[in-house]
Amino acid sequence: MLKRVYGYLTYDSGDDAPAESAHLEKYGYCVIREALTKDEVQSLAKEIQAVFQSTPRDQRAGDQRPAEDDECFRYEMLNRSALSQSTINHPRIRAILTPLLGRDFHVIANTAWHNPSGQKSQQNGQGWHVDAGPHIPLAEDMSWPVDIPHPVFAVGAHIYLQDCNLEDGPTGVIPGSHVSGRFPTPGREMDAELTYNDQGVEPLLAKAGDIAMFVSDIWHRRMPTLDGEQGRFFLQAHYGRRDIAQRLRTSDQSNQLSPAAIERAKSKEEKAIIGLHRPMFYDG
Repeated sequence: MLKRVYGYLTYDSGDDAPAESAHLEKYGYCVIREALTKDEVQSLAKEIQAVFQSTPRDQRAGDQRPAEDDECFRYEMLNRSALSQSTINHPRIRAILTPLLGRDFHVIANTAWHNPSGQKSQQNGQGWHVDAGPHIPLAEDMSWPVDIPHPVFAVGAHIYLQDCNLEDGPTGVIPGSHVSGRFPTPGREMDAELTYNDQGVEPLLAKAGDIAMFVSDIWHRRMPTLDGEQGRFFLQAHYGRRDIAQRLRTSDQSNQLSPAAIERAKSKEEKAIIGLHRPMFYDG
């Protein structure tokens, strides 16, 4: 846990922190039950559905993702939906994340997901991955000291707008893998039996109105769908420490550069050094 003193981050015992904060820090995930009321879920879902209908897909992935898959996303939702903006500032989210990210944490990405039932490309789920980092890379023969709390730099949240059962291909996480300092084992991206420290996958099952949160470094994936699946519908928000840049929009759309500076940057290296990056996690 941490807090700011004179503008600096410092250690905090976390004695007054919610239990979910400690669970996030130790295991890399938590689920907030019944965070939104039935009426709040219905209103938010209706507003997000309207965005899907009125706003064309962003096509941020270019030809790297089929159009039918790209259609499942709408980015920068806080700019497109007033209820999305208010929901990502939910008091229970704020209470849980403040001891881990600092009181001045902010949203770095905000994407609505609407996976329809019967989506063929998702029948086997997605591959194991981390959303960023690992923020503290470690070699294979290294392990994070058990007596030192592992720092948290970014956290993803899924605000569920419909129930997410095992049949629906929920997000699966491997508890404790966020401290591994490594990304999931190459070549085993689709391996349902992947483990870390003998710990296997934990599916994040949820009811509409629940909020699941996980540290960006944790190994996670969408699990395969099963007979009777109904798709997925949730508002995703990623939160980061103050010093982590926002990724609501791609860097070619949102930057602090003059037209002349952009024009001078020709190579990939010249573009990257001034902050023009290709879309990846969070903004892609």
